[in-house]
Amino acid sequence: MKLRAITLLTVALVLAAACGGPSGSTTSPSASGGPSASAGPAAGAITGNITLWHAYGTGGSEEQALNQLITKIRTDNPTAKITVLQVPFDQVFNKFQTEAAAGGGPDLFTAPNDELGNEVRANLLMALDSKLSGKLSNVAQLGVDGLKVDGKLYGVPMLFKAVALYYNKDKVPTPPKSTDELMTMLKAGKTLVQNENAYHMFGWSTAFGGSLMDTNGKCVADQGGWADAFTYNLGLKAAGAKFETDGGRADTSFRAGQVDMIINGPWVLGDYKKDLGAKLGVSPIPAGPKGKAGPLTGVDGWYINQSAKNVDGAIALALALTNADSQKVYADVAGDVPVRTDVTVSDPLVKAFSDASATGFARPQSVEFGNYWTPFGDAVTKIIEGKSTPQAGISEACAAMNKANKK
Repeated sequence: MKLRAITLLTVALVLAAACGGPSGSTTSPSASGGPSASAGPAAGAITGNITLWHAYGTGGSEEQALNQLITKIRTDNPTAKITVLQVPFDQVFNKFQTEAAAGGGPDLFTAPNDELGNEVRANLLMALDSKLSGKLSNVAQLGVDGLKVDGKLYGVPMLFKAVALYYNKDKVPTPPKSTDELMTMLKAGKTLVQNENAYHMFGWSTAFGGSLMDTNGKCVADQGGWADAFTYNLGLKAAGAKFETDGGRADTSFRAGQVDMIINGPWVLGDYKKDLGAKLGVSPIPAGPKGKAGPLTGVDGWYINQSAKNVDGAIALALALTNADSQKVYADVAGDVPVRTDVTVSDPLVKAFSDASATGFARPQSVEFGNYWTPFGDAVTKIIEGKSTPQAGISEACAAMNKANKK
């Protein structure tokens, strides 16, 4: 518990700084006349052929932000030939790992740190400590630490990401602050849709006092909290909440006004704004009887392929895409939370995601955590679809995780 408290305090302090918190010394690029000297490479530093992959939704706000930045970088660096490939998110990790293992793949790609530990252990990513020495002075330490495995840095930090509660202000003027308030709202006729998976639903566990692993990496989710969280979610379902395995369908139902609330991340904020405008609100996932919800707080970064053909060009491009000006574009266009401490976020909706990240559970990069996804993904499906009780489903998942980790 002490380690978790220290982690959460650290997250809160660095995110407060990024959002113009009490330190008050941070300024946006527009206010200061441009990024600081350590913000990124000078124009002309990016040269040669560089292949870049991303997994942003086609036509979505994050893709728009990236395209805007790439257009400017191409103009500023005419000797660079930058090839951009969009890969569907549900395919990007497997595609990169398969191609990189065979000596192919892009020079660099961006993604959350979901698979960072596994890719490092497979020797697919380049360690960047020496290459980035002195270049990340304005990046929050949490952002740097989020891209480290066994003390080495394997990416250029870009964004913090954690899920929160979106709500339609016309239908929900005041968002629920507690699990009891949310349940009362649903019983009174308000509607909620949740993505039925082990990522979006992770945060409920801490609200009910659950821990996933002990300090030795052993799964202890079956010892309390997790089953209570799923029992609560079954209560939400009985009260009318919808659970979707198709994220696109969940998004559409909220954007079209068919449901009042949805739990999702900042990567869809720009898109939701287009449909709901001033009606859109964001709040942390409601706190439970044992404390605040703890969604997984991830760090998006740019990773350099161990087999990159143009290492220096790829690193220079990654730095340009993560400098102060670029992160301001991501915040303004896509609603993403910057990892830099010299970028001030003024949008209250982005600030709400900053708050959600501050109460989140920093995503581990351990081998043990890598074995969370399959058994707990199966447990979510079995429990929500009534094929297992919460306690039996969590016990089975925890046993499978410990077996895989030889715990």
